[in-house]
Amino acid sequence: QAHFVESGGGLVQPGGSLKLSCGVSGFFFSGYSMGWYRQASGKERELVASISHTAGMSNYVNSVKGRFTISRDNAENSLYLQMNNLKPEDTAVYYCNRVVAPFPWGQGTSVTVSS
Repeated sequence: QAHFVESGGGLVQPGGSLKLSCGVSGFFFSGYSMGWYRQASGKERELVASISHTAGMSNYVNSVKGRFTISRDNAENSLYLQMNNLKPEDTAVYYCNRVVAPFPWGQGTSVTVSS
């Protein structure tokens, strides 16, 4: 059974940075494209960044391009999201999961951008 443990969220001022981490177990992590998703209060969950299984390709939603960087360590079954120049609209709970056919969601990690 897939299991995700997201961490690294917190309260940060606009313009600040955070690095999210996700520990993954229960499936063949290195065989799948992975993504970071977020869900803001009252909104649908959205995929904000994805990375191919070999880390050769990554994609971002327009609102985070140039500010967020997704990476992965297949040896450690871990996924990361470096977030720079954070904006209040980045406030959400962030989750990691497979891009195709996501598994049941983990607890996520909460990011609040506020002065």
